[in-house]
Amino acid sequence: MRRSSLFVTVSVACLMFGMAALRLNSRLLVPTALAQTAKPVPEVAAAQGTRLKPVNATYPAAKTADIPRVQLTAAPGTEIYIAKRGESISVVARQYLKRTGYLTSSELSDAIRHINGNRSGNTLRAGEQIAIPGILSAPIVEKTVPVAKDFEVRAIYLTGIMAASDHGMRIIRHWRDVGGNAVVFDIKDSDGSITIPFEHPLLGKHQVYIHDLPKFVHFVHSQNMHAIARIAIFRDERMVVEHPELAVQSRKNKQPWRENGKLVWTDPSQPKVQDFDIALAKFVAQSGADEIQFDYVRFPAEGDQKDASFLYQSEHPEASQPVDPTPAIVVLEENAAACKVPAAKRRKHATHAATGETEVGNNKAPEGRQAVCRAPSKAAAPRGYQRSDVITAFLKKAYAELHPTGVLLSLDVFGVMAWQRPVDLAHTGQDIVGMAKYCDVLSPMIYPSHFFGMDNIAHPGDAPEHFIGESMARFELITKGSGVVIRPWLQAFRWRTKTYSPEYIKVQVATAKEKGGIGFLFWNAANDYSKPYEAMPEMRSANSKEGSKDKGKFFRGDELPGVTAKASLTPTAIPAPASAATGSH
Repeated sequence: MRRSSLFVTVSVACLMFGMAALRLNSRLLVPTALAQTAKPVPEVAAAQGTRLKPVNATYPAAKTADIPRVQLTAAPGTEIYIAKRGESISVVARQYLKRTGYLTSSELSDAIRHINGNRSGNTLRAGEQIAIPGILSAPIVEKTVPVAKDFEVRAIYLTGIMAASDHGMRIIRHWRDVGGNAVVFDIKDSDGSITIPFEHPLLGKHQVYIHDLPKFVHFVHSQNMHAIARIAIFRDERMVVEHPELAVQSRKNKQPWRENGKLVWTDPSQPKVQDFDIALAKFVAQSGADEIQFDYVRFPAEGDQKDASFLYQSEHPEASQPVDPTPAIVVLEENAAACKVPAAKRRKHATHAATGETEVGNNKAPEGRQAVCRAPSKAAAPRGYQRSDVITAFLKKAYAELHPTGVLLSLDVFGVMAWQRPVDLAHTGQDIVGMAKYCDVLSPMIYPSHFFGMDNIAHPGDAPEHFIGESMARFELITKGSGVVIRPWLQAFRWRTKTYSPEYIKVQVATAKEKGGIGFLFWNAANDYSKPYEAMPEMRSANSKEGSKDKGKFFRGDELPGVTAKASLTPTAIPAPASAATGSH
């Protein structure tokens, strides 16, 4: 009897000891608590001061389903995962990405390796338990950071696929380091590709690059940067291929119209097209973007224009009548004296004035400016409903929908529109005066290399000071009194210029500011900003140096409300893409 009691006592003690050991082992498997909002891994490690050791549990050879799973309680912001046969860290990272604060699966993979003892390699053993960091308790909800429309933006452009990549994140951080405060990223490009998850009857299955837009905007905001979402509006190859009834139509063959053989243009006067783009813009605004930028907000400017037929022409029969473009030309107050030239002589010299030269009739324009005159209304032919009316009406509707959300609305326009040539207005429909009423910012694309045959300069790409200066002066004059901000796109590529360099960048920035520009945007289709990277610290240093002749020459240095820039003047260099293209838009 005594031997039996002793046996029972020993058995119970062993069982209790085993349970205690199991509980202790479970605690050892739980990593130190991490913040629920994911941070770059080195920062997390430094903040926590921890070095987690990998779990080296030994399991008998068996099917994964046969391995007993112990219910573990993970620390806040982490989760314990038990690997299945054949899985790797990168596979697990892709599974967990949407549930974490990390933007890319490779970033999460690195974080998993780091938190599990700085392990190397990618393979996992069946049944191995690993900690997953950065787990969110709920999806990120990001809000717009409102700024005044004259906030000085210093931005670069990123394609959607680049913005969503590890390299894109490095570019954004590097741009912040050298003095940038904003980034323009694609939501919808001119081929119609949409980079984010978005549901609409006119949009089917599509390739998504920015899988979580609020999370991406949150990252941009975490860098103290202004988030500008670019949406190409009426040039939309995907739309016209999937919905040819919404394309510009050919008068000759009653088929979708092609611009130089390419089926790429929706009909800007189609309500369904307009409503689709506005719905997309509102969705982006509600996802936390600070600014919506419309590109290709125009009619096609190339191809057989006489063959192109638009919906608005059937709704407004008078629109098909010959148009006298004179009433659409803007009068510059400074040139009022030049407008006293008799109408007959003015018509004789209309083409001469439109080329950008400074003489109309026998009158010189003040300060070398172009003299542009409006014919008296009684002499004007019936104007009818024109392309510019379509564009202006669309913008009026879009601005009414977007403005209440708190975002800014900016518009990309052709740089040549500063010259207000009737032929450009008739084709594009970009009436700058009308457009300025329904946006906060106008961004003329004044790349010097694109001013072909203008002002008798054989190599315009090598004359940045002239073309930036002349363009900005004209845009300032024709928008005077509208309150719109002029923030130009500047050239960050070497196409058609032999002088592209950091100095080239500095000349553009200084000239644009001198002529009234507030901020700037750099365009490079390959996202290679090596020259701006070099120029920015030099410009910022000159701006802030007391007693310097260049103080305030380049930019004011605006930052987001309540934020002080932490950028270094000597950031770590990052590799640039192998080649660059113009990607004119």
